[in-house]
Amino acid sequence: MEVFKFGGASVKDADAVKNVAQILAMYGENNLIVVVSAMGKTTNALERIAMACWNGDTQLFRNEVNELEQFHLTIMNDLFDASNEMIYNQVKNEFRLLSLKIEQPRSDNFDFEYDQIVSLGEIISTRIIAAYLNQQQLLAVWEDARRLIRTDNTYREGSVDWQKTDALIKERMLPHFEKNRIVVTQGFLGHTAEGFTTTLGREGSDYTAGILAFISDADDVTIWKDVPGMLNADPKWFDNTIKLDKISFKEAIELSYYGASVIHPKTVKPLQNKGIPLYVKSFLNPSEEGTVIQESPDFDHLVPSFIFKMDQLLISVMPKDFSFIVEKSLSSIFNTLDKLGVKINVMQNSALSFSLLVDRKKVDLEKVIAVFSDDFKVKYNEDLELVTIRHYDQATIDRVTVGKEIILEQKTRETVRIVMKDQSLS
Repeated sequence: MEVFKFGGASVKDADAVKNVAQILAMYGENNLIVVVSAMGKTTNALERIAMACWNGDTQLFRNEVNELEQFHLTIMNDLFDASNEMIYNQVKNEFRLLSLKIEQPRSDNFDFEYDQIVSLGEIISTRIIAAYLNQQQLLAVWEDARRLIRTDNTYREGSVDWQKTDALIKERMLPHFEKNRIVVTQGFLGHTAEGFTTTLGREGSDYTAGILAFISDADDVTIWKDVPGMLNADPKWFDNTIKLDKISFKEAIELSYYGASVIHPKTVKPLQNKGIPLYVKSFLNPSEEGTVIQESPDFDHLVPSFIFKMDQLLISVMPKDFSFIVEKSLSSIFNTLDKLGVKINVMQNSALSFSLLVDRKKVDLEKVIAVFSDDFKVKYNEDLELVTIRHYDQATIDRVTVGKEIILEQKTRETVRIVMKDQSLS
């Protein structure tokens, strides 16, 4: 048993869907659980539809729904002929139900309404892909993840009920393999005890693959991307990137924590618990080796990894009175930051100040200043960069700090984090 996950880019058009079928055909008689995301930019379109519905903007809602339906019909026309009437009826029915949303009463919970609409992207994409695989004689069956993954009632960030999910997957999904080789299901989706649709939050489709692999005792998981594997830096910010052939679960979690666009820790953790290898491979070159994430840390130190965060804001607070930054004042600061929803990238304190680095676009600076200014002096520094280097040496530090003014630096044995500013902006 293997679990494959295909993201939106891998099913963005008819040629991409055909490529997915070719990849699955390469795996012969293997039993495969195939987790699929919405096609292309469908989730973005459904988010606009959800907002238009929430705002009661009927014209925008209908325009967006019609455009999205045409996008999917175009793909289907390149995959199926007119004799495959069932898949056309299934997809048109999904869009018919979606189009009725604007006329139906809405709850006062936007996150609930969001999940009921945005989830349809995965439902539609998997309908199409399962039908195409069967047309190619690949013995596939469609299964609804809204019947498998049980969550609580936290919409847009559902927390998985592992015990109930385990029972549902074993009861409803695994028996399919008695007659089929491939089960196609949706990433990102779950359901509450009452039967309402939930979504699993950031990287929810990858997480779905991890959940299914853990419960089905899969041999491995492969996440198919448009890159050759995991790279040691984002090519957008770094020249001459190197593919990481093999890293540990721990290293993948650390890289993700520091902001690398790799695999989310919630995906890795269930695999780590059972020692199930996770492969990151290219759907453009499926025969290439890719990257494997597994238990052994022996390969982690071989290549330094770089994580860049731009447009950073360093905020420093200092007591106005004669007090110091001690446990009581830190507790108060953290409580305030939590209420403001501020996510900290780096923090550092001394006797007289506490500093935190945040993404500029994710914080309301004026609000932060207003909240803290009663008890603290507040200073800030904008237009900063944060670079995190795993398994660094001095040469790697020198490489990324050329022409930069170093504002703050933190080091451990394996990681250095440097807050810096372009000297031309100083």
